[in-house]
Amino acid sequence: MTFRQFAYRNVVRNRRIYAAFFMASVFSVMVFFLYSMLLYHPSIEDRFIQDIAFMGMGVAEIILYIFTVFFLFYSMRAFLQARSKEFGILLHLGMAKRQLNRLIFIETMFIGVASIAAGTFLGYMFSKFFFMIVREIVLLPALPLYFSWQPFALTIGAFMSLFVIISYVAPVFIRTGKVADLIQGDTGKQTGYDYSKSRGYLGLLFLGLSYAMAASTTNSIVIGLLFLLPPFATIGTYYFFTDSLPLLLHKIRGRKNLYWRDLWMLSISEGVVRLRENARMFFIVTIVSTVAFMSVGILASLTSFASQYREMHPLGLEYRSNWENGHEQKHIAQLEDELNTHEIDYTLVQFQILQQTSSFTDNTVEIVKLSNVNKLALSFGHPAVKLKEGEAIFLPPTVSWYKQLRDRSVTTLLKDSGVRVRINGAYPYHLFSAYSIGMNAVILNDVDYDKVLESESTRNLYSFMYYAFNVPEWERTRDIGLSIDASITESLLSETGDKLYYSFKNPGLNYSVLRTTFSLLLFIGLLLAAVLFLAAGSFIYFRLYTSLEQDRKQFDVLRRMGITDREFKKIVNRQLIPQFFFPWGVALVHSSFAFLSLQVIWDELAEISIVKELIFVLVGFTCMQILYFYLIRWRYLAHIKASE
Repeated sequence: MTFRQFAYRNVVRNRRIYAAFFMASVFSVMVFFLYSMLLYHPSIEDRFIQDIAFMGMGVAEIILYIFTVFFLFYSMRAFLQARSKEFGILLHLGMAKRQLNRLIFIETMFIGVASIAAGTFLGYMFSKFFFMIVREIVLLPALPLYFSWQPFALTIGAFMSLFVIISYVAPVFIRTGKVADLIQGDTGKQTGYDYSKSRGYLGLLFLGLSYAMAASTTNSIVIGLLFLLPPFATIGTYYFFTDSLPLLLHKIRGRKNLYWRDLWMLSISEGVVRLRENARMFFIVTIVSTVAFMSVGILASLTSFASQYREMHPLGLEYRSNWENGHEQKHIAQLEDELNTHEIDYTLVQFQILQQTSSFTDNTVEIVKLSNVNKLALSFGHPAVKLKEGEAIFLPPTVSWYKQLRDRSVTTLLKDSGVRVRINGAYPYHLFSAYSIGMNAVILNDVDYDKVLESESTRNLYSFMYYAFNVPEWERTRDIGLSIDASITESLLSETGDKLYYSFKNPGLNYSVLRTTFSLLLFIGLLLAAVLFLAAGSFIYFRLYTSLEQDRKQFDVLRRMGITDREFKKIVNRQLIPQFFFPWGVALVHSSFAFLSLQVIWDELAEISIVKELIFVLVGFTCMQILYFYLIRWRYLAHIKASE
């Protein structure tokens, strides 16, 4: 048998230990390859889509690559610890350390080449499905499967170099070990876990402060907390697992009525013994899970913003013109012509907004005609509102303002025209974008509006025209009015913006940009979070299976003492459940408080709620974690019982 055959058989013989490592590596390679396939796709000609794809995929590939480096190093260290007895026997039989290093190099490269080949193959197999999803997200007519050497070269080159580096560095983990220690393995090393009471209380204090600051954040301090909370939470989490948790377990052991009850003594004592090695693993799993939760949560909140953008901007097109604007009629005719050319149905309502000074506040208010508002409301399917002479209602600038104005009643005199009105309540329907009409807008009935218009001899100096285009097929307006929008941009860049007497908004275009960007980023983030989630579970898998032989011996002793299968499963559950769900639970709490701060930011920016999306994210991760737990427990019990 040659040396390479010996290395190959070692990998095959230890396939149980390498299974999670291989699966996570294959999945990382597959996701990296899918990103690369989209990066180099020849059918993406839209410059904006190209920029989004390059930015999102590029950043995701860098993050994925960096995390994979960390993941593989951690995994390799766990594997070498699990096989320490085997290495000790080989060294005792006369194998030189140089040969042992070569053995580890060949074994790692076997796994690396296999995972790269499998990941690349699966990536190309799923590329068509991946392109179908991306095509629906970015609204492209077609995104066919293609074959190019570039994605293959990038993926194979990146991961091959990664595995070569790990293969050379991996033997460092066993160079300092003595042969006797290697042969002994982990036996005899389990002792009580030393901890510091001061660090234990400090960890609880740091976490408590982090949660308190996140729960009580406000708009004025939320930006500062973004730089303060992550370090506090990270340090607090590390101290919690290394010192706070042992401190709490020690207090539980001191309560004999609880510790000596049923099978708790076995579960708690075993948990205390294993905490020494698992504390850092718990910390890593918690941080990785938190990052996965937060990345998907933030991207889901962005998608929520895009989905609610339609409600925030109900009109398809908006054009505002001051009386000095000489391009008004030409621009309106152009917009109507482009809508007709693209066969897009629309309703155009023209508003002449008058400005008056209110005696109640001495501030300027914008006056809107009721019949025009009802005409626009009818196109949305809303019923008409009736006002008697002398009556008026507020036109809220945003949706949130409606709650403040709906029960308000004010009597005021419009000083410039001498018209006195009583304003009762607010208009109940959302027809305009935020602040598009003005900060203080009031709807007058037609009689009072005409009085204001007739009495204002210099009305052109105090009014503007507002053209509201209600377009049911809202997303189709992305190509309407591009030249007008370009002229506004050019005017601003040429420092003549003060001479621009009109403004134009195309919410359909903005929505298509937001929807494409956020949906694509969410899809990228979901794949990246899946890699993080799988890796977090793999960390726990490594710890379970590196101590499998020792667990077999312990449970064999318990079975000889007469423990039943039911009691056996109880002990296993009490050992596995904390390892799976405790770090995940801490990560869930971290993410929940972080989302409180995120909600404050969204309330300030766009007045939207992201609770539904975040609950969906957390529930989804919970279901996956439960399924993963039962899968690992099933395999763990099968391996433990195999010794019977």
